[in-house]
Amino acid sequence: QVPLVESGGGLVQAGGSLSLSCLASHRTFRDFDLGWFRQAPGKERELVAIIDWSGRLTSYTDSVRGRFTISRDNAKNAVYLQMNSLNPDDTAVYYCNRVTKADLTATPIGAWGQGTQVTVSS
Repeated sequence: QVPLVESGGGLVQAGGSLSLSCLASHRTFRDFDLGWFRQAPGKERELVAIIDWSGRLTSYTDSVRGRFTISRDNAKNAVYLQMNSLNPDDTAVYYCNRVTKADLTATPIGAWGQGTQVTVSS
């Protein structure tokens, strides 16, 4: 297991921005494709962005494409999610995790962290 710690969530008004971070304690994090997921109240967890191990390939679900940017720093065992033009539909707990492949059909690998709450007010 690779413990994951997400941070950076908070309360923001519609149209605002937040930057999320996810840090792993084990260096093997850098060998994996990674994804940001979110789970809104009463909904299933969904994959919103992925990045391959090298950082060169990214993909986004339709609802966030053009607003969110995923990036990583393998030297720091970190993955980031820059979120701009936020709207109330983005309200959710956000999680990072390793994924099986670098596309939006990927499934998560391993245990979940505690997530970070993002709340967007209208």
